[in-house]
Amino acid sequence: MSASLAPYAAQESQSRGRRYKEEPSVYRGEYQRDRDRIIHSTAFRRLMYKTQVFVNHEGDLYRTRLTHSLEVAQIGRTIAVALQLNEALAEAICLAHDLGHTPFGHAGQDTLNACMHDYGGFEHNLQSLRVVDVLEVKYADFPGLNLMFETREGILKHCSARNARMLGDVGERFLQRKQPGLEAQLANIADAIAYNNHDVDDGYRAGLLSLEQLRQQPLFGDRLDTVQKRYPDLDDRRLIYEVIRRMIGSVVTDLIEETRRRIKSVAPQSIDSVRDAGVPLVAMSDAMHEQHSALKKFLHRHLYSHEKKLAMTREVQAIVKDLFTAYMDDASLMPEEFTEAARNAEGSDRARVVADFIAGMTDRYAIAAHETISG
Repeated sequence: MSASLAPYAAQESQSRGRRYKEEPSVYRGEYQRDRDRIIHSTAFRRLMYKTQVFVNHEGDLYRTRLTHSLEVAQIGRTIAVALQLNEALAEAICLAHDLGHTPFGHAGQDTLNACMHDYGGFEHNLQSLRVVDVLEVKYADFPGLNLMFETREGILKHCSARNARMLGDVGERFLQRKQPGLEAQLANIADAIAYNNHDVDDGYRAGLLSLEQLRQQPLFGDRLDTVQKRYPDLDDRRLIYEVIRRMIGSVVTDLIEETRRRIKSVAPQSIDSVRDAGVPLVAMSDAMHEQHSALKKFLHRHLYSHEKKLAMTREVQAIVKDLFTAYMDDASLMPEEFTEAARNAEGSDRARVVADFIAGMTDRYAIAAHETISG
């Protein structure tokens, strides 16, 4: 057990290990190897050109899935260190959580899920696990990235009982109603903290959100008042950043303090004690959770559902639907490896090959592919 880690942190010596046995690294811990494999994966590089809120070609300065994942990892590392958790594991989970996301963000995911309705559905969380377990093709001795159990556990944030039964080891906790380790729990909340705050920034930059609208949200408005009192002549660009950095700081501090309180109350002595706790131990206080949830609802109403955003959503939904229909009708339109896999499959298996191909696309690749099939 590492002296720098709390007893309830993930310990490599107690890990359930990898699916395929490997010799240990000389210079790196096992969770560090996982992080490095994720960073070097093809799926991770593709995140550079995948939508967060705004489609890739709408502007160079908006967040992408890659920059979002980096921001999640930075927040996750801060929380992990403060709580004496396994920083490398937390970082690996944060970096990998969106590897299975489709092009065009949630619009792409929802459309692909609708296309897959009769074939088992599509969910990017499950797809991220599929990427690291199966779809990445790099190593001679095994498929996927052969990540540690705890990393895979953290990637799979939620899962239906039906899917859990098919996933083996990482699906067990959903059937047994157990919690994941604390590193997985914090990665899940770090994701929400990151997108709530950077979507405010991107929405304001795009002109879809105003300071007067945002001021009505306590999480934003209280920090805005603080900044404007201290810097009355600050230009808007720096003003919004000063507010957002204070928002992130406030939420992260609250999360760390509330989590410490919950850990002290439960007093877990191992990661298994965390799993058996019955409820998540990483959490915000009720007051902060209320403000954070209110901001999330605000963004759904005023940013994600903005007419300018919905116009682009309708366009990209048509692209994904057309691609799925075309590839199901004619597998030869896909690259050779997918064509062969689809030809040797039927029904749901064939549809899953098509979904794997579409989900792996970047925004610009999907747009180009759609122009090709449309003539």
